[in-house]
Order: sequence, then structure tokens, then C-alpha cells
Amino acid sequence: MSPPQRVSLLVNGRRREVMAAPEETLLEILRDRLDLTGSKRGCNQGVCGACTVLIDGEPMRACLSLALEVEGSEVVTVEGLGAANTLTAVQRAMVEHGAVQCGFCTAGMLMTAHALLRDNPHPSPEEVRAGLAGNLCRCSGYGKIIEAVCRAAEENAA
Repeated sequence: MSPPQRVSLLVNGRRREVMAAPEETLLEILRDRLDLTGSKRGCNQGVCGACTVLIDGEPMRACLSLALEVEGSEVVTVEGLGAANTLTAVQRAMVEHGAVQCGFCTAGMLMTAHALLRDNPHPSPEEVRAGLAGNLCRCSGYGKIIEAVCRAAEENAA
């Protein structure tokens, strides 16, 4: 087995350096070393989307991303959305529309929705549904989640 190597990341705007074994995932580093527990370990196979973070601006599954492979990258987790004590439009809409049920999928949904609205500021409900298709909600709260993302788009446009 190869020895751990130093990994330098810009996480939520802050330079972080950790030692990571070749088999360690970004999710393990975020949760277990950096105490950023918003990203969830769901299926650990890249299927559920609960671990979604932004790596260099793109939504990626942290459970499938090896820490050594994202060396030097900018990583944004749900803890890095918005500013201190200020929710983003998507976060606010998720709360206001009751789209946060058990909360397990919420971080991944927020990260995916954030990227979706950045790339498509005025999505239709069908586009939101397609954009969030890789994120599973076990509470089946999809209707409220889609409403919330559409509402956030309206708020951002205003």
C-alpha cells in the first residue's frame, strides 16, 4: 500500500492541507478530517447524490472522487454556500416550500440546484426535474424540491 500524500485544496474559500492515502475519497477527507459533515455518505457508490459537492464549479460525487485526484482543486460544500447567517435563494426556498423533509438528501440537492441555476437561471420545472435526476430523495419530496428550485430562480431573476 502506498503511503499517504499531502493534498492541498481550497475548501469553501479556505486553503486546507491534509494527508490522504491513495484510496481515500474526498468525502472521507471532508467529513472525517475537516469536520464538514453536510455532505452525506449515502450509497457510497455515486448513485444517490447525497455527497454532491462542487469541484472547480462542477457538481461531483465526493464519494467517487479520490482525494489525491482533486489536489489543487476548489471544493465548495453545502457549508460554503451563501455567507455567514445569510441563506442563498435556493436554501431559503427549500425551507419556505417544505422541501427539507428528513434532510439527508438536502445538501446534495442544494449543491446540484446551485449549479443548475448558475448554468440555467430560468429553468422550467421539467429542466429542474432533469437537472436533479441524479439526486435521490427517499422521502419522495420531489414536488416540493422542484417548486423550491423554480421559486429560487424567480427570486434570482427579480
